[in-house]
Amino acid sequence: MPRDPLIGIVGKPSAGKSTTLNSLTDASSKVGASSPQPEPMRVPKPPLILEFTTIDPQRAIGYLQIDCACKRFDLQDKCKPNYGGCIDGRRSVPIELLDVAGLVPGAHEGKGLGNKFLDDLRHADALMHVVDASGKTNAEGENTRGYDPSQDIAWLRGEIVAWIKGNLYERWGSIKRRHVAIKASPVDTLQNQFSGYGSTSSLVARTLDKLALKEPLEAWSEETVDRVVSAFTDEKFPTVIALNKIDDADAYTNLMKITKMYKDSPVVPCSAKAELFLRKMAKQGYVQYTEGSDSVWTRQDLIDDGDPEGGGLKELDEKNQELIDEYKDMILYRYGSTGVVQILTRAADVLGLVPVFPVRSTATFGSGSDTRSVFRDCVLVKRNSTVGEVGRKIMGDAPLAYVEGVGGTRVSEDDIVSVGKHDILSFKIGRA
Repeated sequence: MPRDPLIGIVGKPSAGKSTTLNSLTDASSKVGASSPQPEPMRVPKPPLILEFTTIDPQRAIGYLQIDCACKRFDLQDKCKPNYGGCIDGRRSVPIELLDVAGLVPGAHEGKGLGNKFLDDLRHADALMHVVDASGKTNAEGENTRGYDPSQDIAWLRGEIVAWIKGNLYERWGSIKRRHVAIKASPVDTLQNQFSGYGSTSSLVARTLDKLALKEPLEAWSEETVDRVVSAFTDEKFPTVIALNKIDDADAYTNLMKITKMYKDSPVVPCSAKAELFLRKMAKQGYVQYTEGSDSVWTRQDLIDDGDPEGGGLKELDEKNQELIDEYKDMILYRYGSTGVVQILTRAADVLGLVPVFPVRSTATFGSGSDTRSVFRDCVLVKRNSTVGEVGRKIMGDAPLAYVEGVGGTRVSEDDIVSVGKHDILSFKIGRA
């Protein structure tokens, strides 16, 4: 199954990008329940799939948690995905992540690793900006105290805007002359320039519609070009702000300030370090912990709750017990989770991703002759995708005779897929 879209993880050095990536892709071999059970059942987490290129930037596979279609039909016990996993109707779907090396102010002018890594961003459909909320690293990622992390959010977006504008404006004279000579539309002219960023004509059209510009393209001032590039950046690279290191005592004040400043943007407080630690402890049998949950249970917690065996968990040493207590107080009780799972969920939200379940049979929801399992595959598509677009995404250039929905009903290729509607499909190959 295709694993696009691609989420780019960006941020300055030492913001915690690598730890965030690891916490999104790390798989504990076992996890416990999120609430104490007399006889806690350990269930295997979906197997980890990591894919790394041989050169930077680093790519990996994370897991987006969604509600699986199996739950609608009470088939949770038969759901066995080919990739990821499904536990009681909560499915982990693979999604590709791109770890872009740390950017610094002036990257669009070649500072630091410069344009190379800005250029890597063009492949991303959305960005996850990891920000050091503690204020203990400056813009270059060097140790300090009292730094305002809201500056990182502003300058990183500014770097991307300056990079795109620089590429566009250095040729602006010839672009305008050609635009007039061939009597092109503004959408066609801009798409010709923005296609290298993975743009589409519909994306450019949405950008211009939001600006409602009156003057013709050849009369645009530099200020107007600035507005167009800024709006295009927002449309092409929707961004989730991941305020990392919330376990630091200085982070809360910064978090409140940034949340207020960016009240219309998706802001997620998180601690990638805490998430990695809790998963590690769960894997080693010291705690019960489910990623994304608001609880972690130790052996003593379960004994206090009435289980004399403590769930079969190992005894914690004093240092790890103190750290878990700290994470409970500073993170889980205050924020409701470590925030790591929620970052990917918000990224999926800003892209409007819809899970679609291709099946061989819309009566049994199985694949081929396998009648013992259902909904083996799931693909993520963007909001407002048509059935035909989903078919081409999955089947490539193979000719579609027709498409069936639930119950064997014929579905038009022009129908829009959405959660609960036209999201379970069987593509029949051949000539209609």
